[in-house]
Amino acid sequence: MVAMTDSARTHSTRVAVVSDVHGNAVALQAVLRELADASPDLVVFGGDLTWGPLPEETWALVEPLRSSAIFVSGNAERGLAESAARIDGGVGADLSPRERWMVEQHSVYTRARLGTFVDTTVVEISGLGAVRFCHGSPRSDEELITFATPETRMRALLEGVQERVLVSAHTHIQFDRTVAGIRSVNPGSVGMPYEGRPGLAFWALLGSDVELRQTPYDLDEAVRRYRATDDPLAEQMVEILVEPPTPEEVVDDAEAREFAG
Repeated sequence: MVAMTDSARTHSTRVAVVSDVHGNAVALQAVLRELADASPDLVVFGGDLTWGPLPEETWALVEPLRSSAIFVSGNAERGLAESAARIDGGVGADLSPRERWMVEQHSVYTRARLGTFVDTTVVEISGLGAVRFCHGSPRSDEELITFATPETRMRALLEGVQERVLVSAHTHIQFDRTVAGIRSVNPGSVGMPYEGRPGLAFWALLGSDVELRQTPYDLDEAVRRYRATDDPLAEQMVEILVEPPTPEEVVDDAEAREFAG
């Protein structure tokens, strides 16, 4: 497990939550257009932002929001930093081609910005109260929380957490459930959703209540742009976009493993 540390608490009335973009700049651009119409006073990015076929294009879209956003680190941001450190230290020979490619595709500037992301954060939201945001769980950026996570594990992963609303990401499925006295929310994935429905990006708005959103985007354009890269996993990424797993498939896998990077 990866230990988590908190960022400072902040206050807001309307929060957009955007997670697991995975370098899908096409889907992100569509979501940002809808997000502008929704006029949130804060955006929380839930991690795994640029780790995908279009990393710099993705960062270029979000950089203008830096002053009005909180960026939570995911296992992808941590993995990128670890891979870069290994290469810089001359001990990266065992990295996969995709890990090396990802480091090469991120500028030094972008890697530095990703390095400022926080592990977890708490936002006081009017109508919902104190809401904790994390990528995997409050105790690990690799923990898999789903709508079927049993109460016993929820209680364990929430040990020491005072907030009664938890917003996590990582599993790429969208849900809103109450378990173990906690409202457990996942906004879903913008760039690599596992909802069994291609061409849609998933996110959420939090205010007086939780509003789960989905946004259509140009799937053909995303596929075209993925294939125009030399990403070693471009075809696998295309396959996930075109034939995404279903939430039920994700739950079967995630609940059997509990932790996965």
